[in-house]
Amino acid sequence: MGTTGSSGASTESSLHRTLYLQQDSFLQGKMDQCTQAIEEQLKKRAYKRSADVQELYLARKGLEEVTDLSRFQTLKYLWLDHNKIQKITCLKNNFCLSELYLNNNELKDISGALRHLTSLQILLLHSNHLTNLEATVNELKRMTALHTLNLFYNPLSQDTGYRSFVINHLPSVQLLDRQKVTLKEKKAAFITCNPKEASVLQSLAFGRRSGTPLVPKSASFFHRLPMYRLRTQTDHEIGNNLSRVRFPDPEDAILFRAMQRCEMHFSFVDWHQMLNSKQRRLLQTSAQTPQLLTVKLR
Repeated sequence: MGTTGSSGASTESSLHRTLYLQQDSFLQGKMDQCTQAIEEQLKKRAYKRSADVQELYLARKGLEEVTDLSRFQTLKYLWLDHNKIQKITCLKNNFCLSELYLNNNELKDISGALRHLTSLQILLLHSNHLTNLEATVNELKRMTALHTLNLFYNPLSQDTGYRSFVINHLPSVQLLDRQKVTLKEKKAAFITCNPKEASVLQSLAFGRRSGTPLVPKSASFFHRLPMYRLRTQTDHEIGNNLSRVRFPDPEDAILFRAMQRCEMHFSFVDWHQMLNSKQRRLLQTSAQTPQLLTVKLR
């Protein structure tokens, strides 16, 4: 009985070892496929040193796994689109990446995989299986140079308020899902996602007095003005009775008081067009001068 039990345990252990070796061999085969694709690209481009590699085209290679690309320290452009990749673990030290193409893969989650790539300017993630909108956007928040982003044909793009959410939380993005992000969209997204902050900002402005007198609608008012200055008693009084002038017509009273007030100019700056220092460094074209909106009040 003891011999039989020992033999059974030995057989089970051998089976586990065989399965582990098969799995390891399978994963190694995937890595070898990726390594072979990389070597082919290096040979085609005549790269002699890893430090010289700035572009790497690994699209449409049928890749399920991608080997670590840390040796390519100056890599700027990487194509991994149209593969079968389910998880990104190969970009831990590629901080110089400015363009990354991951569309048409099988990605379900990118949390913790891309947030350190703060120099990214173009990121294509469309046609994947991303479902968590908030987690995906949080992963991209530190990419202040990101100006082109594709997320369409993912389940998360069907969420209510999807476009407004992305525009509000990623203000540097200028082209979202192949559509230009307009200033009107940015303002609407901010109000939708931050109603309290929006109400506060709308109440702030820079004001100055212009000294411009109010012109009454009717010129006949000027002919009656000396008469009003001489009168002392009537049924209608100005609020607080500050001018000591009484009027038979309330509209004349309003015009008279308005003429004694200066016009106020309130100017609003569109802060969405203000670039931070990093965006100014990376921006290829000159930044637009923020528009100043002035509202006149009395």
